[in-house]
Amino acid sequence: MADSSDSVSIDMETISLGGKEYLVKTQHGPISVAVFGDQDKPALITYPDLALNHISCFQGLFFCPEASSLLLHNFCIYHISPPGHELGAGPIGSDELMPSVDDLADQILEVLNFFGLGAVMCMGVTAGAYILTLFAMKYRQRVLGLILVSPLCRAPSWTEWLLNKVMSNLLYFYGMCGVVKELLLKRYFSKEVRGSGQVPESDIVQACVRLLDERQSINVWQFLEAMNGRPDLSEGLRKLHCRSLIFIGENSPFHSEALHMTSKLDRRYSALVEVQACGSMVTEEQPHAMLIPIEYFLMGYGLYRPTLSLSPRSPLSPSCISPELLSPESMGLKLKPIKTRISLEV
Repeated sequence: MADSSDSVSIDMETISLGGKEYLVKTQHGPISVAVFGDQDKPALITYPDLALNHISCFQGLFFCPEASSLLLHNFCIYHISPPGHELGAGPIGSDELMPSVDDLADQILEVLNFFGLGAVMCMGVTAGAYILTLFAMKYRQRVLGLILVSPLCRAPSWTEWLLNKVMSNLLYFYGMCGVVKELLLKRYFSKEVRGSGQVPESDIVQACVRLLDERQSINVWQFLEAMNGRPDLSEGLRKLHCRSLIFIGENSPFHSEALHMTSKLDRRYSALVEVQACGSMVTEEQPHAMLIPIEYFLMGYGLYRPTLSLSPRSPLSPSCISPELLSPESMGLKLKPIKTRISLEV
């Protein structure tokens, strides 16, 4: 356990509904960690996508009563924000060294050591999923399992690299301008919730825009630059023997990336859930679709909450889950795309 002088504890109860935020000093700069729940329980680490933090990336999932109950029943949640992405963060000094994706993964190790944690469960979205996958590959003994939402594992394609460069230049010279916000919203959400001239954007998109306005553009720029220089992890994935549960939104721009990653993982330890009519950020757009797969995933670890009751709003029911996922082996044996909505013909 690190000495208490190594961190600053910030009381965020009015914002985070009982969570406590720590600013943990690491070799690559300070990093914010919001802690929820009983610290005697096993740890679940989260890491958000670009320009997001736990409020804008995981609030939908953790405000869903069934999911919140399931996760907080089994875990203490440690929400890690990328450097300078926490609520109220100031701009990162230009004199500070820009972290690479390796540095960001190493920061997670320092966070675990600060809190005295051993092996942890990890949940990440897109860029955050990449960072946690890299962490799992570097420090295998510290990861129990991976829950990845619209993950990346390859180096950027030319198309993504060019788009990121455009966004990077806009952030650097113009800040969090309208074009950058529009590009980020396309990254996160499906067209249905983003709205159009005829259909207003949904509440979750409006809330996300307000939170994006609070981000320091230079901090987002640093994370984007790190992600745009990321290496390909594909070849090492087969050796990753922790269990992996991957969610991918059908309309996510990273759909093919997630399918590629799934094809590279050991099929004995991984499963894929495809969420229909959804963008990349399943945690916000369709959090109920994550509920039952996560429960069965946790059953594979001997964690189970028998009081789970299905929400009538849930697009999932036992009748539309792949039988392999419901088998006693749970997540262990087969990889199946699992549709999360029953077609109208059924």
